[in-house]
Amino acid sequence: MSRLGVLLAACCFAGAALAQDAKKEIQKYQQMIADGSPVELFELGGEELWTRSQGPNKVSLERCDLGMGPGVVKGAYARLPRYFKDVDQVMDLESRLLHCMTTLQGRSREEATKRVFGNANQPSEMEYLSAYIAGQSRGVKMAPGTGHPKEREAYALGQKLFLHRAGPWDFSCASCHGDEGKRIRMQDLPVLSTPAAARPVMATWPAYRVSNSQFKTMQWRINDCYRQMRMPEPIFASEATVAMTMYLTATGKGEPYRGPGTKR
Repeated sequence: MSRLGVLLAACCFAGAALAQDAKKEIQKYQQMIADGSPVELFELGGEELWTRSQGPNKVSLERCDLGMGPGVVKGAYARLPRYFKDVDQVMDLESRLLHCMTTLQGRSREEATKRVFGNANQPSEMEYLSAYIAGQSRGVKMAPGTGHPKEREAYALGQKLFLHRAGPWDFSCASCHGDEGKRIRMQDLPVLSTPAAARPVMATWPAYRVSNSQFKTMQWRINDCYRQMRMPEPIFASEATVAMTMYLTATGKGEPYRGPGTKR
């Protein structure tokens, strides 16, 4: 091998070693911040909202059916998205909560979605509720609905959206999450079309983001990805975002839920 070849090989080896060292350090950091996560505070706030009477009808969400019967929250998140016969469509957690807010509490969609993404000083109602309900599925294996024809349609649509290139940068979700070995700065980008990568991701969302001291939902995560791809922001709880969640969750099914997680 030529001297240049030896130097190039040495550089590649050193670069790979540094990447592995950085990955280990990031994993240590994630474990460290998880120990001091304020997720429990969001769960407590969500439980209070779940039982608070609101809207023109002055009722709580305690009769909301998340798929396991009115008011049942234990294990409900792990089985979403799923088909709901009463609306003849597939729903994820946030779209179902929105449905219950409008039907049970009598609130308008405009009022209920006026502020779905909060900030560090004032988290949103959806974020609190998502934390509480998701937390009630810890240890339950992720098992979204996959048997109904509309559930299969949602999965197929989500897969197409994952691969669909659009926008000024001609990006798709697969542009970042479609190949091994990609990362943004020091953040590894998992190949979310594979079960091995999708499982740990979907089993820890929604999550608390340490970098901005905010709790974030799956709807926010998808919206923010579209923003970063310079595409129009999806409508909250739209068919497209529910389908994307269905595709990712079904790809990662079988993993015991261990969220809400703590992210960088």
